[in-house]
Amino acid sequence: MITGDHKDTAVAIAKNLKIITNSDEAITGKEIENLSDDELIETVKKCSVYARVQPEHKTKIVKILKKLGFITAMTGDGVNDSPSIKAADVGISMGITGTDVTKGVSDIVLADDNFATIVTAIEEGRKIYDNVRKLLQFQLSTNMAEVITIFTASLFGVTMLAPAHLLWINMITDSAPGLSLGVEKAEGDIMKRRPRASNESVFSNGAGFDMMWQGIVMAILVVISFFIGQHVELGHFGIFESADGMSMAFLTMNFIEMFHAVCMRSQRGSVFKLKNINWWMLWAFIGTTITTLGVIYIPFFVKIFGFTSISIKELAIAFSLAFLIVPIIEIVKFFERKMEKIKQ
Repeated sequence: MITGDHKDTAVAIAKNLKIITNSDEAITGKEIENLSDDELIETVKKCSVYARVQPEHKTKIVKILKKLGFITAMTGDGVNDSPSIKAADVGISMGITGTDVTKGVSDIVLADDNFATIVTAIEEGRKIYDNVRKLLQFQLSTNMAEVITIFTASLFGVTMLAPAHLLWINMITDSAPGLSLGVEKAEGDIMKRRPRASNESVFSNGAGFDMMWQGIVMAILVVISFFIGQHVELGHFGIFESADGMSMAFLTMNFIEMFHAVCMRSQRGSVFKLKNINWWMLWAFIGTTITTLGVIYIPFFVKIFGFTSISIKELAIAFSLAFLIVPIIEIVKFFERKMEKIKQ
C-alpha cells in the first residue's frame, strides 16, 4: 500500500486487510528521504505500507521492486500517480474517478473502478495467451507435417499431396478448427498457475519440442497411409504413383489435423477431462469432415483434384490412422504432467 494518507490511518487499514501485522512494516515518505539507495532497497524488502509519500517516492519504490525481480502492477487515479503507473510493468487506473493523464499512461483502465475487476482481467489475459499458444502450436505442427510429407514424397519421386491439395488443407482444414481454438474457454486451473516470466517465449516449457515431434508423427502417419493405399490399388508395396495412395494421404492429413486441433484444446491437460464443450470446434469438425469427404466422392471435385473414390475400407484405414494422433498425444501429455510434478 502506497498512500498519501497519515501513517496511523494507513497502518489501521493495512492491518484490517492483512497486508501487515504490525506498524514496523510501515514507513513514511519523510523517512524514505533520509535513506540511502542501499538502505531503501533493504527497507522495501521488509516494508509493505508507505504513508505520506510524494509522487517521486512512489516511482522509486516501484523501480526498486522491479530491480528486486518482482512484476509490479500499480493502481491509481490522480495525476500524481501517473509517473509510478507508467514505471510499473502493468499500470492500472480508475475509469470513473481517474484523470485523463492517468488513464493515458495506463495499460488497464477499470471501467467500474472495482479492484475485483483486476482479477477478471488477469484471467481473461491468461486465457487469451493460452489460446494464442494453442493456435500457434496447432498451425506450426500441422504445417511441419505438410512440409515433411512433401519432402518425403520428393525423395521417393512420387506425389502424395499436390499443390491444390495443400491449398485446400490450408484454406479449409487449417482455418476452421484453428480459429475455433481462439475462442476456447479458460481451463479450470488457469488462476492457480504460477505467474510466467515477462520474457518467456511462446515456445518455452516444452511447447517448441511438442510442435516438432507432433509434426513428425503426423507426417509419418500420412506417409504410411499413402503406401497402404498404394498397396490396395496395386497389390504390392513400391515407389509408384498411386491415385488411391494420394486420396488416402489427403484424407489422413485432413482428419489428423482435425483430431490434432481437438487435442490442442489443452496443452498439458487431458482433452477427455475438459468439462466444457467448444461448440465452434464441434461445428468446424463436422463441416470440415463433410466438405473433405465431398472432395473425395463428388465426381466434379474428384476430377479437379485428381483423386479416386476410395472404398469404405480405405476410408476407415485413413480415419483410423488419423485418430492415432489422439492417444499418442494424450500419452505424451500424461508423462509431461508427471515430469512437471517432479520438477515442482
